[in-house]
Amino acid sequence: QVQLVESGGGLVQAGGSLRLSCAASGLVFSAYAMGWYRQAPGKEREWVASISWAGSSTVYAEAVKGRFTISRDNAKNRAYLQMNSLEFEDTAIYYCAACLSGWRDCRPGYWGQGTQVTVSS
Repeated sequence: QVQLVESGGGLVQAGGSLRLSCAASGLVFSAYAMGWYRQAPGKEREWVASISWAGSSTVYAEAVKGRFTISRDNAKNRAYLQMNSLEFEDTAIYYCAACLSGWRDCRPGYWGQGTQVTVSS
């Protein structure tokens, strides 16, 4: 049974930082590209960033480029999202996903339960 468990969310002031973690089990983690998504209240879920199987390639949504960094540690079966210079508009539930496709066009096959990030202005 595949499980993705996010952690690291919380309340932070604008301009602050958070690091999200995604712990994976039940799958060959290194065989999957990974992605982070988010869903703000009243909005559809949107893609944030993706990373390739080995972690050598990454891609970001324009809204977070230069502020967020996606990474992974295949030895620990974990993916991360470092979020700096947080803005009020970054407030959302953040989800990690294992991609069934490549990292450039992640098609999520498995989802975590999400972790809430709230940025106060």
